Amino acid sequence: MKSLLKPFFGIVLISVLISCGQQTEKELIATSPAPEQDPLPSWNEGSTKSAILDYVTAVTNPDSADFIPIDDRIATFDNDGNLWSEQPAYFQLFFAIDRVKVMAESHPEWKDTMPFKAVLEDDMAGLISTGEHGLLELVMATHAGMTAIEFESIVDDWLKASKHPRFDRPYNDLVYQPMLELLTYLRAHQFKTFIVSGGGVSFMRVWTEDAYGIPPDQVVGSSIKTVFEYDNGQASIRRLAELDFIDDKAGKPIGIHKYIGKRPVFASGNSDGDLQMLQYSADNTYKSFQLYLHHTDAEREWAYDRDSSIGRLDKGLDEAAAKGWTVIDMKGDWNVIYPFQVD
Repeated sequence: MKSLLKPFFGIVLISVLISCGQQTEKELIATSPAPEQDPLPSWNEGSTKSAILDYVTAVTNPDSADFIPIDDRIATFDNDGNLWSEQPAYFQLFFAIDRVKVMAESHPEWKDTMPFKAVLEDDMAGLISTGEHGLLELVMATHAGMTAIEFESIVDDWLKASKHPRFDRPYNDLVYQPMLELLTYLRAHQFKTFIVSGGGVSFMRVWTEDAYGIPPDQVVGSSIKTVFEYDNGQASIRRLAELDFIDDKAGKPIGIHKYIGKRPVFASGNSDGDLQMLQYSADNTYKSFQLYLHHTDAEREWAYDRDSSIGRLDKGLDEAAAKGWTVIDMKGDWNVIYPFQVD
């Protein structure tokens, strides 16, 4: 039987080779692999885009001296002003302001008490004048006193009903299209992407998976204290009006160490509040990448840096220049800002 099969397979092999040799040039072109699509189409060609692509290519190539094992490909991103807009005020502050107005009927004393008085009178300057203490009081009054599930439902309802004052669109429409592409590109090369933000962790976890593809367990943020309650067979987490952790400035490396457990090789932010996170990433045994977003587009978004009360980028801009970190020029590097602008 073997002696019969060998000639048979030989004839089949010769037939296949002849048929391949008879393919026309047009057929060969049609069956050739399609060219690879641009993974960052909303980024203009230039040094910023090239730096990102070159870095990812180098650290994911097993034959490269800069190769990073998959388990160590940790990328951390600030949220406010880095993954979505943050002007004219942090979006979570708009949420707190709207909550004060909803809750005011049950708190008649707020009419004469700052910072609530400023909110009810739409006095943003007066609210800002109360400083961090006033803003903290506002957050404690509007973010605590309910279960975690109740709070998540309130945030979800607010996002569905509320619109940004300038763009008249839901706040979670104002995520940056180029950053969405960057997150997707990194994950395609087996980076694990995290949000590390000064914003409230429970506020962000409601919507970050839908917006960015980043699940709740990969979100690190500021938090208030909570307690476990068990009543009539019902288990719940209740939110208290006490601070637990501030995930900003030096708090960001601490939060990364505490909740992620690995130093990021890729870190992205837009303000001095992110500087320590980028420094922490830069002091890595692996080849690392530090990315700052510089808001330079007053027409399509906003232009601000050193003198801004929100998202100030001063020391970080200087350190980026001194250390050769990559800085995105929003106006020059991005051909689209938001997903709804994509043709």
